Amino acid sequence: MSLFDQLGSLLGGDNAGLSGAVAELVQQQGGLPGLLEKFSNGGMSELVSSWVGSGGNLPVSAEQIQQVLGNEQVTALAEKFGLDPQQLSQGLADYLPQAVDKLTPDGQLPQGGELLTQGLGLLQGFFDKS
Repeated sequence: MSLFDQLGSLLGGDNAGLSGAVAELVQQQGGLPGLLEKFSNGGMSELVSSWVGSGGNLPVSAEQIQQVLGNEQVTALAEKFGLDPQQLSQGLADYLPQAVDKLTPDGQLPQGGELLTQGLGLLQGFFDKS
């Protein structure tokens, strides 16, 4: 079962599109490390460092998400999962800093299946609050 399928079955409802898009994005970037590298390479290394580090998390805006990922990727993901591109960008802006923070205890990425299990539980908690 793919990450998308697992997220979709866990979350369901109105947030299934957003959770699927998040899972797809992470997979497209080669996992969380690849996604964080993309943000760092996009001039947002200070943001990424705050999310991974033990201090407070700097916020990211929907516009910054668009800037790093590019309109084409955001639009394609949004269309694939039945979302408005702005809704997807805002959803990522709302949840990505917290998700990365929770997934990087002590400033390090967990290894292997532990990362997937924690990530699924974390995303389920975020979307259940909606």
